[in-house]
Amino acid sequence: MLAGASTYPYTCAPEDVWKAMTRDREHYFFVDVQSRGEYPNYAKKMLERMNISLKMEEGDEELLKKNTVDFVSFSYYGSRLTSADPEVNTQTAANLFPTLRNPYLKRSEWGWQIDPLGLRITLNALYDRYQKPLVIVENGLGAIDIPDENGFIEDDYRIEYIREHIKAFKAAVEEDGVDLLGYTTWGCIDLVSSSTGEMSKRYGFIYVDKDDNGNGTLKRSKKKSFDWYKKVIKSNGEDLDC
Repeated sequence: MLAGASTYPYTCAPEDVWKAMTRDREHYFFVDVQSRGEYPNYAKKMLERMNISLKMEEGDEELLKKNTVDFVSFSYYGSRLTSADPEVNTQTAANLFPTLRNPYLKRSEWGWQIDPLGLRITLNALYDRYQKPLVIVENGLGAIDIPDENGFIEDDYRIEYIREHIKAFKAAVEEDGVDLLGYTTWGCIDLVSSSTGEMSKRYGFIYVDKDDNGNGTLKRSKKKSFDWYKKVIKSNGEDLDC
């Protein structure tokens, strides 16, 4: 799978637009090979500049060409922003991949920028590039969930996040003609965040009683988002109301 996210230029300066394009190419490199069945020319030139020579056996290029992927799967948590100005590019936001802070976007408690429209943009960019079915295999909001006096978590922020991303990918399918095979969230149940190693950064519809120090009973309980998302699945994304 690809860690999917389109890169926006910081300004409309051609240098920033070029920088955004080259950043996207860095992320598309592997999928370009897997989907197209050959190394793109920009990658060949990059390897040439790095004095790297790929060893190819007889028949390798033919094997690559004949064994491309049938679909492209990717995760999506937010868009990226970059600048050609080295000084500007030092001002990165907290994220798995370095990115500038986009003043037009809200951020999660961990600084991850929330951009539902960016998902539609990314879907269109990938489909235009590969013309192959797509699958969104990860999408979700890492947040601090605090149970009330009854142990219930009213995570409307998570519902809003997922609802807006579902609207975005539905628009990509229904209005733009993107071939989208499916969508799965990250994730079903709270677990240790792979990006920060914290239990307190929760993504699930099911709360797990365990803190960052390993304390807790491991008791599971449904958050508000659990029954909401169950309804979303049953309606195939048509019923998005709480």
